[in-house]
Order: sequence, then C-alpha cells, then structure tokens
Amino acid sequence: MSAVHVEVRPGAYADSVALLDVSRVLQDVSGVAAGQVAMATALNVDVLTTMGFTVPDGTGPNDLVVAVRLAPDADDGTLERALAAVEEALRAPARRTSEAAEEPPHTTASALRLAPGALVLVSVPGASAFVEAVDALEAGSDVMVFSDNVPVAQEVALKRLAAERDLLVMGPDCGTAVVGGVGLGFANAVAPGPVGIVAASGTGCQQLLALLDHAGVGISHALGVGGRDLSAEVGGAATREALRRLDADPATEVVVLVSKPPADEVAAALASYVGELTTPVGSGLLGPGRRDLTAVAEATLAQLGRPVPAWPVAGRARQGRGGRLHGLFVGGTLCTEARLVAEALGVDGSFTDFGDDEYTRGRAHPMIDPTLRLERLAAVGALPETGVVLLDVVLGHGAEPDPAARLAPAIRALDQPVVVTVVGTSRDPQGRDRQVAALVEAGAEVHLSNARAARRAVQLAGAAGGAA
Repeated sequence: MSAVHVEVRPGAYADSVALLDVSRVLQDVSGVAAGQVAMATALNVDVLTTMGFTVPDGTGPNDLVVAVRLAPDADDGTLERALAAVEEALRAPARRTSEAAEEPPHTTASALRLAPGALVLVSVPGASAFVEAVDALEAGSDVMVFSDNVPVAQEVALKRLAAERDLLVMGPDCGTAVVGGVGLGFANAVAPGPVGIVAASGTGCQQLLALLDHAGVGISHALGVGGRDLSAEVGGAATREALRRLDADPATEVVVLVSKPPADEVAAALASYVGELTTPVGSGLLGPGRRDLTAVAEATLAQLGRPVPAWPVAGRARQGRGGRLHGLFVGGTLCTEARLVAEALGVDGSFTDFGDDEYTRGRAHPMIDPTLRLERLAAVGALPETGVVLLDVVLGHGAEPDPAARLAPAIRALDQPVVVTVVGTSRDPQGRDRQVAALVEAGAEVHLSNARAARRAVQLAGAAGGAA
C-alpha cells in the first residue's frame, strides 16, 4: 500500500469553503497523517507541494485534487476509508441543495424584488462582485462587499454611484460589520450599546468590539468601509457616509474611526469633516506616533465615563533565548499594529498578513482555512534564528469553528516562546475561554490586547539587547 495518494479529477469544481470542510473530514480519518482536497489553483498547488505532494503536470485550476498521506501505523483499509469519507463529504453540499424547499433567487436583482431595500451582502469571487453590487445600488439598497480582489477603479465607481443615491458601500474586502444588532461577515457577538464604529479595517473593528465588550460596553452599529477607503484613490467616500449616519443616530453617543495608516490628505480632510459633526469622534487611525487600538478603547471608555478594566492575560510563555520576532497573522490590521509597536521599540521583525489578497486568491480567508499559516508556522519554528512567535486568533461568526484544535498542536511542537492575541467575546460561538485554555495548555501566553501581546513578544525577543 502506497503511503501517498494523489488523484486529479478534471472539471470537478467545488466551492473553496466547502472543500475546506471536506479536507477537515479527511484529516480526521484515523491513520491519515496529512490530507488536502482543493481546486488546483496555482496557490493551492504550491500549498500541496509544500506539504510534500506531487501534483501531475497539466493539472489546472478547474481540476480537483485529492491528496492523502498515510501515517506509518495505517492499516490496509485506511486509504479506502479516507476516500470514502471524501466522497461522503463532497456529496453533503449537494444533498443540502436538493433538500431546499424553494428555488432561491439566482441574481441580486431578483432577490431584491422579494425584499426591496434590504441590505445586500455580496460574497462572490472578486471578478464578479462589481456587477452584483451595482445591481444592489440601482435597486436602492446599501451593500456590503465581502469579496476581495476587486480592482480599486471598480471600488471608486461603486462609491460614486452610492454617493449619488445617499447609499453606503461597505467594502470591497469588508470583513466585519454590525448593523442593527446583526453581525455580518466575521463579526463578534456583542451587546447593544452607545459606541458606533466606522472601520476601514475588519480585525481592527473586531479588536475594539472585544476590548469594549470586556469593559461591559456595547455597540450601536459597526460600519465597515473596506481597507482601501482611506487611500488617496478612494478618498474616504464611504467613511464620510458612515460617519454621517452614526452622527444622526440617537443611540450612538460616541463614534470611533479605525483604520490602517491612511493617506495623509484623506486623514486631514476627514478631520475637517469630523469637526462639523455633533457626535464626538475618536481617532483610531494607526500609524507611527499614533495610539494603538487598546489605547483607543481606553480613551473611548474615558469619554463615556466608564472605568478601564485590566486587560486579561492567560498563561506564561516558555522561556526563550532571544532572537528574531516572527508575527504570523490572519488579521491585517492586527499585523500592522504589531509591526508598528515593534518598530517603535526598535525591533524590525518579520510580519506576515495571511489575509492579504495575494494569499486569498482561489482559497478561503485564513480565518476560515488556516493551512497556509500552519505551514509557515512549522517552517519558522525550524529556523535557528527564530526567537519568538507572535500569532492572532480571531473568533466570531463566520470564522473557523475551533481554531485551537489545529493551532494548539502546532504551538506545542515549537521550541520557541509563543504569544497569542485571542480577539473575541465570551458569547462568540467558538467559546473564547475554551480557546484560550487550549492555547495556554499548549504553552502559549494569551492576551486580549494585541498591542500588549506585541510588546510582550518584543520583550521575549530581547529588545533590550537590540535583538531583532
């Protein structure tokens, strides 16, 4: 019996999120050491090659690859059971579709005929997102574009069309929103409250949701606007509309604006616009010399007259020898914030955002599919110069159902100290406390504050001695 099995199924297309579930089923089969079921996009072929599988020449992005490596103690029936599990998991989505009671609408326009004026969530491949978003705007609906890899020229066109109609475009690449108490995208479970958030950052928004929730403060609305909205090309078009709406909302007592480092001219224009509003707006625009998101949360609490709690830390990182700091993130803003913290303390580490467009073409976001980061984590741990590893785990609706199940064994296999930020609330479906406990048991030190986790990682890397 061969220990490695790779088969190609030409033209057998399946959705990347569905295939993630299939891969999990395969990996859970007793006797399977490693397994992956994926479309043969260039990135997925690279992942399979990194995992030690050989994909046959001529395999293309419309072909399905089933790759299995058996454990040394696998019995003669393991491969048969593994392939049967794959077949059963592949049939599950088709069964769910066939069991549907009604034929669903096939276009945004036809769906809006059933629910005119409804907020539209667009989550399709980036090349198709523009058409669906235009349909929504022309029907008079606000739209949240979850899709990434949308050209910036299309984003500008969408937001100009929205401005003509007093509508809001959240995105593209809008990962998180809370509208009227309903979480969209990767939203955390939070209580209603007095704080409104405008976020050109999904995980930056989630960090604020988690910190404020820990302090007992809820949210009126959290309006994502997409990570490029404060760029020079887009000019903050959606941010102004979102600020206008929250300023008019009687339930919102204070607004927080959060973003990765914005274009200077856009930040200046927004400062003038904010000065015209009646609701106080706190700035969470990241950048050198600016406040981190934990300090922004603390300032927001002070504005509301609420006490600042102790930000929780669980576990204690194992002792290290110092060395290079490697940050491996699923959250782009969390990655940026950690890098800014490290640079301010004189450390030039390595920081990778696995949610960046280059890593998500043809595959699910790393908050859903952690494969690429887990592969890099093992590689970084094997480098002799690695002194400490800094990670994030982002909980909430839509995210991986049990991230610690795969991350904890990978952490346990490392010799270096590991610091983790767990961004989530006690009501999130993954069970925040259970996730934290599993990571601590694996040897990690776990923080709720990403900025404080970054400072701790710098300390462990040997910042006082100038190590990087």
